[in-house]
Amino acid sequence: MGNNLKDLHCIEFLQNILPRLSLRWSGYRKVHGQVCKRIRRRIQELHLADLASYHSYLKKHPAEWSILKDLCRITISRFYRDRVVFQILEKQILPLLAETSEKRGEKALRCWSAGCASGEEPYTLALLWDLRLKPQYPQINFQVIATDVAPECLKRAEEACYPFSSIRELPEDIKTQGFCLRAGGYHLQPTFRTYISFLREDIQDSHPNSHYDLILCRNLVFTYFEEDFQAKILSHLAERLAPGGFLVIGAHEKLPPGTGLKEVANCFYQKCSLRN
Repeated sequence: MGNNLKDLHCIEFLQNILPRLSLRWSGYRKVHGQVCKRIRRRIQELHLADLASYHSYLKKHPAEWSILKDLCRITISRFYRDRVVFQILEKQILPLLAETSEKRGEKALRCWSAGCASGEEPYTLALLWDLRLKPQYPQINFQVIATDVAPECLKRAEEACYPFSSIRELPEDIKTQGFCLRAGGYHLQPTFRTYISFLREDIQDSHPNSHYDLILCRNLVFTYFEEDFQAKILSHLAERLAPGGFLVIGAHEKLPPGTGLKEVANCFYQKCSLRN
């Protein structure tokens, strides 16, 4: 009963404070447990009695809101998450983008993984490209910019060492060729790291200043942020899509209306080419 009461108090607290952070409770309904654990640890660090005391502390210490914002980050990720999405990328989207790039006489295919967590998503792209697609498009320079706000996540991404639970959904041939088992976990082979450049950026405040053929923004903005903020960030994402490029969102997400992007498959949206 005590734990249930604590959970109810935390839910009420989150419902109260999330809008102040441009976040929405509906996105946190299923994952609030990990956020509540972090907040309780923070309360202990501050030697406060309970959530009510922490709420009062926030009012008196405005700088604490930025710490609370970090506590509310969700970092659930794994390789090949939502396999159908990566199957479509491998079989349809990446070949189309590569062929379009070749027809234009260009040599680069640029991707952006927004909210990359510990690198699982961008490294999955690199593995698929190198092991499945590169032989067909040897002239294409495949590049991925991967951004996240959390320095500890980016550090793990740079180290590229993962538990088996992170890689278990990958096809067996990619697991075998992509990783070596050493003390500490499954280490990504160095070849696949060369495709990725990691940058620390908060998608709420800043975005890479370039254009991309493919942007993956999955299970982040369109799950956890309030709708007004979703629309604002979507406009920035659309600006950074090259004509004909694709935006990929989460399997259970929907874009706000008025995007200017055409839905071509579940999770996949395309920006019209200049000729259209």
